[in-house]
Amino acid sequence: MRFEKVHIEGLGYHLPEKIVTSAEIEKRLAPLYDRLKLPQGRLELMSGIRERRFWEKGVFPSEVATIAGKKAIAESGVDKDQIGCLISASVCRDFLEPSTASVIHNNLKLPGEAFVFDVSNACLGVLNGMMIIANMIEQNQILAGLVVAGENGGPLVNNTIETLLSRQDITRSNIKSSFASLTIGSSAVGVVLAHKKITRHGHRLMGGVSLAETQFNHLCRGSDDSGAGGEWSPLMETDSETLMLEGCRLAGKTWARTREELGWSNEDVSRVFCHQVGKGHRKLMYENVGLDLQKDFSTLEFLGNTGSASLPTTLAMGIEKNVLKPGDKAALLGIGSGLNCMMLGVEW
Repeated sequence: MRFEKVHIEGLGYHLPEKIVTSAEIEKRLAPLYDRLKLPQGRLELMSGIRERRFWEKGVFPSEVATIAGKKAIAESGVDKDQIGCLISASVCRDFLEPSTASVIHNNLKLPGEAFVFDVSNACLGVLNGMMIIANMIEQNQILAGLVVAGENGGPLVNNTIETLLSRQDITRSNIKSSFASLTIGSSAVGVVLAHKKITRHGHRLMGGVSLAETQFNHLCRGSDDSGAGGEWSPLMETDSETLMLEGCRLAGKTWARTREELGWSNEDVSRVFCHQVGKGHRKLMYENVGLDLQKDFSTLEFLGNTGSASLPTTLAMGIEKNVLKPGDKAALLGIGSGLNCMMLGVEW
């Protein structure tokens, strides 16, 4: 994918006020830890995640995605009447039908002529949404588009804790499949893309590459979200070790193809923003792609893994801290269970 007319015009994020530390989660799991003789501090030590944030009970994905979307539109300066497509791309949604995007579209009072739909692809959803909108802009079908995500990790973490405490058959070995669920956090994000004819900031989305190795779709499986919203009770089983190894190997292949597509070398890249999973994953991924870990901007320590909102929230926070200067090249390294991988290049 190569783009000549597409710009990242605005980013906005919204975070929960409620902070839950890894130590607090382990305190709740103390009966299980004692029975299995697991050391306290294991969760933060293995993941690098000190804390994560959760929305209050009853908060719907559309509510927080609307707030992030408003921030992104305001930051972009794009007239709402110019937004020709709205995509809600989070794993979490208000309900199975209609689309969560329809609620957000109404909340934001976007044009009736806009395309309005959901895109779901695990942690890669927002990047997929960006590509759909970028292609529409490149084909002169729309002037601007908005991708939003409202991820709510609280129900998954809480249900995982309750399930682990209720099971008497849990061992040190099979508890591993639940470990990844305890690293999940919450965040909401919005991304506005615009045609070069109306850009005011000039931050080009250059293009990228998507690769899939779906023979590994069994490595991370989540229960359905019927009931959804603030009351759902999901569970997730993850082969974390194999997922990390195969995912990082796929990341290496995807980045090699992306460099070729964009005509970049690793030395051209000033900053890297990647999907935030854990410190082990980050280290192995950078080894596989051959990029300098010092170029990474990290949020996993205080946000955890916020699903599809992870990478764009990290990008928005990095920009807020002025880590990108005019002319810098930034790599967006996205990966999601399935396995799917998408990597994009931005010229700031």
